[in-house]
Amino acid sequence: MELVCPQCGALNRVPENRLGDQPKCGKCRAAVVPAAPIELTNRNFDAFVARDSLPVLVDFWAPWCGPCRSFAPTFAQMATQYAGRVRFVKINTEAEHTLAAYHAIRSIPTLALFRNGHEVDRLAGALPAPQLDAWLRQKLTA
Repeated sequence: MELVCPQCGALNRVPENRLGDQPKCGKCRAAVVPAAPIELTNRNFDAFVARDSLPVLVDFWAPWCGPCRSFAPTFAQMATQYAGRVRFVKINTEAEHTLAAYHAIRSIPTLALFRNGHEVDRLAGALPAPQLDAWLRQKLTA
């Protein structure tokens, strides 16, 4: 599998059976598969989503949004649960308004699932962990 380093953007080849071994980036030595959500910006979003072999679940949020803040622990919990199977990414729409506009984000939080650089599904609103888990399982098996 080819995985983009969340720190430096380098492309790393990691055998699928080694994803659980906490692989490090060959360039900067950062964790390639962190168990926490990755914060991206307009500068690195497209390259990350397009080049990564794993599905990428993006949480479009803003710091002033109450539902976004209350959903953050659930998103982080799911990032830990799905580490090595799905990349969990956060986009601050307040700071990255161009990226939010490009993806037609009309309400927050909005979750968008990407595969091979293309959006495959989207959900608006904060979900409880069991519902998010069920939705992800369905999308990953489809």
